[in-house]
Amino acid sequence: MALKFYNTLSKQIEVFEPIQADHVGVYTCGPTVYDYIHIGNWRTYTLSDLVVRALAYNGYNVEYYMNITDVGHLTGDNSGDADTGEDRMEKAKRREGKNAYEIAKFYADNFKEGYKTLNLTQPKSFLYATEHIPEQIDLVHDLINKGLAYQISDGIYFDTEAYEKEGFHYGELSNLDQIKAGARVDFNPEKRNMRDFALWKFSLSGEKRDMEWQSPWGVGFPGWHIECSAMSMKYLGNQFDIHMGGEDLKSTHHPNEIAQSQGATNQNPFVKYWIHGAFLQVEGGRMGKSLGNAYTLMDITNKGINPLALRYFYMLGHYSVQLNFSWEALTGADNALKHIYEHFTGLGNEIGTIDTEYKNKFMERINDNLDTPNALAVVWELLKDKDISNADKKATLLAFDTMLGFGLASITEEIIPEEIIQLVKERTIARDLKNWEYSDKLRKEIEDKGYKIKDTDTETITRKI
Repeated sequence: MALKFYNTLSKQIEVFEPIQADHVGVYTCGPTVYDYIHIGNWRTYTLSDLVVRALAYNGYNVEYYMNITDVGHLTGDNSGDADTGEDRMEKAKRREGKNAYEIAKFYADNFKEGYKTLNLTQPKSFLYATEHIPEQIDLVHDLINKGLAYQISDGIYFDTEAYEKEGFHYGELSNLDQIKAGARVDFNPEKRNMRDFALWKFSLSGEKRDMEWQSPWGVGFPGWHIECSAMSMKYLGNQFDIHMGGEDLKSTHHPNEIAQSQGATNQNPFVKYWIHGAFLQVEGGRMGKSLGNAYTLMDITNKGINPLALRYFYMLGHYSVQLNFSWEALTGADNALKHIYEHFTGLGNEIGTIDTEYKNKFMERINDNLDTPNALAVVWELLKDKDISNADKKATLLAFDTMLGFGLASITEEIIPEEIIQLVKERTIARDLKNWEYSDKLRKEIEDKGYKIKDTDTETITRKI
């Protein structure tokens, strides 16, 4: 029942073995805070949450960090070159009439509110790029001293050929090692190699940016990739266990992060396990702000849907497979989650013993590369099992929820009075004896006292109206 993940680095499912037996270092690439986070992003952060919960569920001591990119990386990443285009923070500044720091704070705060709403595991710290500029400058300086970086008119660039001459392979996780000049974007003639990427960009002459800093090479701002290397290594060391992000980061950001980190430290591998979540489609097509379907948590709550239904919806598909979002599917997930809550609150006040058989079934699914669809199936199997007492069901569900994160523990405070419990038991006996008149009378008495009952195939659920 060992915990297994699909490792993008090795391209196979592997048994998880931490670098240190008593400690697991985990880092997730978080949001760039120039706009509201959409539900495609939230799928990635929910995956990170599930990985961290799975590690804890298996008894590991987890040290978890997530970055917040409050220095807007450039819009050119949409066309294949993250070193070109307009700074996203500067673009948002014009759109909203605020300065870049105000933009970053507003959307970072909104992200952290949504993070709590989705009951995602809080990292040890959210790491802000703007608070780690000296560390990024030091890392660039180290790479220059090692002969792995050079300066041209618009910035400092990582030298991929020099990196490969050191015995490393450039382009891990993707096909970047196959890129040739002109293959995807216009070639910058000053760069030594098409694959080279910016570590530090210079501010344009005569241009005053909100976010720019002095460096040994001139006033400028960090390249997109350098922050994650600098911050993850500061807090987790030159080598750590798990790095996560969306599948879009496999092509450029993560390979470049690996190269600059390994180049600076000579530590190979930089990260032992890379885990990537697949894209979220909308109504069978791609999601995008220009299409008007980059839905946010606000869109979900405005429709009266519990945001935690989004967690349930994500778990209906495997994280490595693209999932299709529709409002109908989310409504179905919302209804399913409501049924779980109803079952749970109807189990009574007593918390019994975790059922070993169901715990093992559930853990087997979770440990099999986060097989959440089948883990949810185990939950429903438990709820329908007539041979398990309500008290033991409740204990087992609470144990499952440390992994699922549906917030069941927060509703245990709704204590059903003993008087109501006895009336429900009496009504159950009346139903078994087919004394429908007396059963209906007891139902009305229960409802008059402020409680609602619902009969299922396996039990009677009681909850406060």
